[in-house]
Amino acid sequence: MILNAAVRHGKTASQPWLVWLHGFLGSQQEWCQVAAEFSDYHHLFIDLPGHGGSAAIRVGSFQETCALLDATLAHYAIPHYWLIGYSLGGRIAMHYACGEPRPGLCGLVVEGSHPGLTDQQERQARIASDRRWAAQFREAPLEQVLNAWYQQPVFATLSAAAREELVALRRSNNPQALADMLDVTSLGRQADLRAQLKQLPHPFIYFCGEQDSKFRGIAATLNVPCHLITAAGHNAHREAPLAFAQCLSSLLPQPD
Repeated sequence: MILNAAVRHGKTASQPWLVWLHGFLGSQQEWCQVAAEFSDYHHLFIDLPGHGGSAAIRVGSFQETCALLDATLAHYAIPHYWLIGYSLGGRIAMHYACGEPRPGLCGLVVEGSHPGLTDQQERQARIASDRRWAAQFREAPLEQVLNAWYQQPVFATLSAAAREELVALRRSNNPQALADMLDVTSLGRQADLRAQLKQLPHPFIYFCGEQDSKFRGIAATLNVPCHLITAAGHNAHREAPLAFAQCLSSLLPQPD
């Protein structure tokens, strides 16, 4: 089994592929506007389990998700690659990078992603919170739940129009699949990856919206440079795609 994905070929094969992982509620299309600025690179856009074309795929753990990612990369014969992930996609990317040795992984880029909770009580509280959200996704009208989801403090910088746009975009999702993925990949079930992230053998780059105070604080615990996207909140690559792409371009290896 592999994850649903789309390939976009670039002008040169001299550099590693860029492999894009979206956040919770998203799909492979989330990254297209940013990726359009990298026409020289080959790209793989992945739908995570429970999302987009992978909505029918269920997993039971982060490890199973990473195994599917391995299978997908092998299916597309991608030998060397950078992983780029936002929010949930970034957490999966960090877990993947900190797992078993993966010689093809050349670098890790995460945006607005949590490396893991350190306190056991916080873990249990987060699992309980995500279970409540999962129950809402299973039982309540999806549009109602989405409206509530985007009222959370982390999305406080969104305008009313931006919230409406996101709700309209996300309401085609399968709520049962979303609920399952939310429960399985709860931050409370994720290991604290900070120590392992410090020992990665390849570059680790962290992006954050300038207005995303929560994740700016989290970035400070990682002991890596935090690249701020001006005038953007939690979903910086969506709010300021060109600024995000320009910053990322300055950090990636340049095609020959």
